[in-house]
Amino acid sequence: MRRYSERVPDVGRILGAMEAQGLVSNRREIENDHIAFRTMGVPQLGIKSFEKIFSHYGYQKREPYHFESKKLDAFWYAPPEPSYPRIFVSELRVGDLSLEAQRIIHSYTDEVKADPVDSLNLADGAAVDQFLHSGLWRLPSWEDYSRLLEESEYAAWVIYNRYYLNHFTVSVHNLPEPYDTVAGFNSFVERLGVKLNNSGGKIKISPDGMLLQSSTVAEMVDADFADGDRHPISGSYVEFAERQVLPEYRGLSKSVIERQHRREGFEAGNADKIFESTFISQTSQGLAT
Repeated sequence: MRRYSERVPDVGRILGAMEAQGLVSNRREIENDHIAFRTMGVPQLGIKSFEKIFSHYGYQKREPYHFESKKLDAFWYAPPEPSYPRIFVSELRVGDLSLEAQRIIHSYTDEVKADPVDSLNLADGAAVDQFLHSGLWRLPSWEDYSRLLEESEYAAWVIYNRYYLNHFTVSVHNLPEPYDTVAGFNSFVERLGVKLNNSGGKIKISPDGMLLQSSTVAEMVDADFADGDRHPISGSYVEFAERQVLPEYRGLSKSVIERQHRREGFEAGNADKIFESTFISQTSQGLAT
């Protein structure tokens, strides 16, 4: 979270305002609904490798999700205790891209000769943290990044950012009124001058109406490329989630409602639009055309 917050100023801006305006007395009270990571679906890497980290800490694999137009697959992982965030891990189906895009990706990922998690001391939290912020392959060239960006913005994001935390998620339903809904919290965030992802509408709603999500637009970060160029590219962002109480528990008072009383899991339709928080269509909001 420290490294992530340094790369995403909106994190400090939002959490600081939550404290200053009394939504929480301190940041430790903020429930983290889930954190998300992106991976490449190639030998030695992808979900099969990455999930070993969280399985070691007691996370349990849950339902799969598929995103046909974006050529992505994903799973979510339930934590060993409700005080921990859920994990959402997605993977690019590299084999579904053009031969040229596959060639570019493999020119980097083929440098990884064995599953890197197998040689990682998973009992060492500092080592795991360092791994998630380390380069798995050489720094990409601007030419390669740009070519991938044309075909898959997800591919371009991963080829540069690797396993950097893609986003963390504020659970809004435990906040005081009127901030305990995504609609109310969005208004709070926008008053801070933070831009929201408007793909599919600012609020993404599951078909059952019980999972509502929104997100900021990814921060642009100055990235150094292998050819010596420096360019602004999409970094990470912040998400907000509202999980409504299941019908059988709606008679409970808010003070006794816990995670198990609320809608669980994720929704492919919501996630499909949340992915676009790093896309140019979102990061270019408000820029002159």
